[in-house]
Amino acid sequence: MPKTSARLLSLLSLLQARRDWSGALLAERLDVSPRTVRRDVDRLRELGYPVAAMKGPDGGYRLDAGTELPPLLFDDEQAVALAVALQIATASGAGIEEAAARALNTVRQVLPARLRHRVDTLRVTAVDRPESRPGPQVDSGVLMAIGAAVHAREVLRFDYSPVSAPGPVRPEAAAEGKGGRGALPPPPRRVEPHHLVTWGRRWYLVAWDLERGDWRTFRADRIAPRTPTGPRFTPRELPGGSVADFITARFRGTTTATGDGVGGWPCRGEVILSLPAAEVLRHTRDGIVEELGPDRCRLVLGSWSWPGLVAAIGRFDADIEVIGPPELRSAFAQLAARYADAATPPRHP
Repeated sequence: MPKTSARLLSLLSLLQARRDWSGALLAERLDVSPRTVRRDVDRLRELGYPVAAMKGPDGGYRLDAGTELPPLLFDDEQAVALAVALQIATASGAGIEEAAARALNTVRQVLPARLRHRVDTLRVTAVDRPESRPGPQVDSGVLMAIGAAVHAREVLRFDYSPVSAPGPVRPEAAAEGKGGRGALPPPPRRVEPHHLVTWGRRWYLVAWDLERGDWRTFRADRIAPRTPTGPRFTPRELPGGSVADFITARFRGTTTATGDGVGGWPCRGEVILSLPAAEVLRHTRDGIVEELGPDRCRLVLGSWSWPGLVAAIGRFDADIEVIGPPELRSAFAQLAARYADAATPPRHP
């Protein structure tokens, strides 16, 4: 490679690595004179790179955003990370799967052979659990509108549609989606948007609901943003300390994490199973398993409802001893009667 071309690539790499560079520092890093740096900057501008000059005693340069996307320069680790991220994006549920696949093919074609081999040996395939219907897809324009409001800290107005996609729905979401035929459409929601997050391949908006005066999580596939957005707001402190703690706690039924793995569920029960603790632990995501002997263990588990908790415990093929509370014992009796009726053949087929 000619020396000038190699120096231009080095200059471009430096400008991409940080926001501002002084002319003297660039000259020192490239081992050239400040005059050569100025000429090389002019060459990059001719190639379409928007390099802005900064005034001052020493002068300096900055790589600004342009109206078009010029060729980019990545180091080896950045190129591999980009390819892997694009593979994951093809199964993101964000409505960009096709674009991500095309971008991945473009990146792979221009990778050097040694990097292409590294990418090909790390093929990522996202496999979802089988479902009777595909999961909800979110329009990328909706995500961009929500993300813009979060970034600008502007009140977001949107219509929130009833539940239309498969999967478990929190009681809060079910209540928000109530309505009947002939009912007037609900007014648009007004919220202070704080975070756009993903949970279980679904996109959610974490926001402060101005009408209800409380924190809410909204499914992005049910949001239809309205324009214009509202006034700017000062962000509130999110309960739980971080968005990850808040989301984890909220989907357990509370706004603050308890730390014991089950305390946030509205229904919490304790049983003894005739199974080794290690076997029960493999199939328990949120719960406490305590070994009581080679083939006995104590299980503390939570759920949204008592019948749901009984069903979760009943999936273990073992004898069950209920410790408490009384609501759990009653739910076992209720489901036992229901299952017994289901097992009885009908009198008149």
